[in-house]
Amino acid sequence: MPVSSLSSAILSHMKAINNVPPPLPRKVPALKLPKHIDYGQLDALFHVNRPQGSPSFLSILTAHNEIIKNYSKIFRQRKIRLPRLSQQKEQRKLSEYPEESQRQQSEDAHNIAIYIQQLLGGHPCGPKNFEEKVEELLEILKKLPIHRTLHEHKTVWKMLKTVPDLTSQLTDDHLRILSKNVISETWIKGSTVLGNDGFYVILKGLARAQTQLYKNLIEEEGFSATCIPQSFHSSAYSEDLQQPAARSGTLLRPWSTFGTLDVTAQIQSDRTVSSVVTEEDCELLKISADNYAKFKSEKTKFENKQIMKLIRGCPYYEEWPTVSIHELVLRVKWKKFPRGHVIVESGNIIPFVAYINSGHCNIYRNVVGLVKLQPKRAKKVQKLVYMGQLHRQESFGELSALLRQPFTCTVVAGDEVEAAIIQGKDLRELDPVTQKLMLQTAKPTFGHITDEDVRYKYLQKELRKEWKSFKDKMVRDSLHYNGIVPGFGKWDHHWTSIPRNLKDTLVTY
Repeated sequence: MPVSSLSSAILSHMKAINNVPPPLPRKVPALKLPKHIDYGQLDALFHVNRPQGSPSFLSILTAHNEIIKNYSKIFRQRKIRLPRLSQQKEQRKLSEYPEESQRQQSEDAHNIAIYIQQLLGGHPCGPKNFEEKVEELLEILKKLPIHRTLHEHKTVWKMLKTVPDLTSQLTDDHLRILSKNVISETWIKGSTVLGNDGFYVILKGLARAQTQLYKNLIEEEGFSATCIPQSFHSSAYSEDLQQPAARSGTLLRPWSTFGTLDVTAQIQSDRTVSSVVTEEDCELLKISADNYAKFKSEKTKFENKQIMKLIRGCPYYEEWPTVSIHELVLRVKWKKFPRGHVIVESGNIIPFVAYINSGHCNIYRNVVGLVKLQPKRAKKVQKLVYMGQLHRQESFGELSALLRQPFTCTVVAGDEVEAAIIQGKDLRELDPVTQKLMLQTAKPTFGHITDEDVRYKYLQKELRKEWKSFKDKMVRDSLHYNGIVPGFGKWDHHWTSIPRNLKDTLVTY
């Protein structure tokens, strides 16, 4: 094809593309323009100067070369996106500005969160850093407890679990309940904060102790710590929680604690007990002693209700008046016995009354039996005969503890037993009416079983044992009479297993 014809064909094609027809009616979809064509370059290429009149070969070739040269510009090229080089940029910045990096390291030297993370091998707050968690906690504490969501209550509870002075003396459930009523307080620099009305945790700022900081939260035995977790440390933390944890003049930093929850009359009257002076503007988390007292009162009421239900369920106390049962409830203490533990031996005075809440106890009676030593000789020994069990909502030990009489049975824990215990000393301090009521209603444990019943049961047990021994001996003698030994066949085979081709039900092996 001649060069002029090729150029005319290309230009006609470009003009056809450029001259877009008008939009068709709505029923016919409009023609979509290609997005990869640069229409500005196409229009410039279409208006290339072409020779007028009778064109010469040279002018046509020049126009053709210009069209071919600029033809590729009408197509838009896609931009190539390179991967990000954020790490290299950060390294380049550190290398370009060494003074700034040193200043950043010096600032981090005063960041307590970094040292906590190094101490714990990983921050307990999760993916968020320490400052973000503290800021989130402060925002939550600024709200009234009634306006906080379940997620916010859970966040406060998780943060309180990082304070060892709380986790070592309060159980997880008790701490969860107390976390729903904690508040925050803001104290300006130079303020004196008294710790005689609650327990405080410093979230922000510095404070200096004016007196010794008492951090024994509670005095009850049930709340005492069994171990001290090492998950978090503060500058004022001491292993002896019942002693003053910091002396006067100690500088308290974030997450240090002071104050007490067990407020006594002496602490309320002495306003200098556990006081600090703020060195900076401080944000404090406060657990009110009044809220703790309310929680402790509700907990005591709930436990007393459970104990009263347990005692009234026992057979001897079903008809007791509520006032008398309440007298017993006030003196109850919980105790657990492991499986196999001998709670009381026959012939001893039991020092308490027990009300079984869970598990069961096995009851045995002593009997004198004969043991054959040699032909025509025997020896008398004390043997235990199983008589029965005591289950949940059953009691034992009333008469022995009150009258100081030996217990007639041996009580052994059949499995782990949890029981409500009233010591004999507390029983004897009851009013005379309650003591007489207990003596009238209570009965000896398995008192309906006489000594003859125990002997008869012992003889039956011994006869069954002798019959089993005689039966086993006769069976062994009958088998050995024909040379048959249990566990061995008639022929001696060295097979580890019977071959498959010999496994036939008609073949005797």
